[in-house]
Formats: sequence, structure tokens, C-alpha cells
Amino acid sequence: MEINDRLSVAFAALADPTRRAILARLAAGEADVGELMKPFSLSQPAISKHLTVLERAGLVVRGRDAQRRPRTLAPLPLKDIADWLEPYRACWEQRFAGLDAHLQEMQKSSKRSAPRAAKKTRAPR
Repeated sequence: MEINDRLSVAFAALADPTRRAILARLAAGEADVGELMKPFSLSQPAISKHLTVLERAGLVVRGRDAQRRPRTLAPLPLKDIADWLEPYRACWEQRFAGLDAHLQEMQKSSKRSAPRAAKKTRAPR
């Protein structure tokens, strides 16, 4: 499968907030379906369907430990996503740096053109 096809499948899997939350949980370490179900109000079959989508996208790998089937993150597809996003991140950082410079110049300009406070004089009594 070409990298663009893998990216399409990975981004489609990441489109769901529950699957993103599952990935966030797996970033802390491996977990089985029962452990992954705890923070959600979803059934075991629903969590399993989400895991199947993540596995097909290559984002999660299923292991085997006796009767337990722990899932772990698969780093390569996540690296592919990060590599694809990198030029866009660099572009936005450059744009934000330009915006920061513009805002600083505007702030300096407004300080220079602000009217100075007139000295208060007392009226004669």
C-alpha cells in the first residue's frame, strides 16, 4: 500500500474521538479490551469495533499473553502522519512568527503615537 493510501486510512481512523482517546490511553502502555472499556460508556463489542478500525489502519497492534490480548501503539504509522504534517507545521510556525512581529510593531507604534498626559495645574483659589 502506498504511503498516501496508508495516510488516508490512518486519518479516517483518527477522525473518531473515541479512537483518538484509545490511542491516548495506549500511549501510556499496553492495555486489553477490558482496560480500554473503563473510561467509556461503551460495550465490549463497540470498543472491539474501534480497535479493529485502529488495527486495520496499522495504528494499533494486537498481542497475545496467555488468555489476554493486549493492544499497543504501532509507531511507524504515527511517524508517517507526523512526517506528512511537518511541512504544514513549519509553514504555520513561520506565519505565526510573522504575525507576532507585526503585532509587536503595532504595539510599539501605538505607544509612540499615544498622547502624553497633560500636566495637571491647580486653579487659583
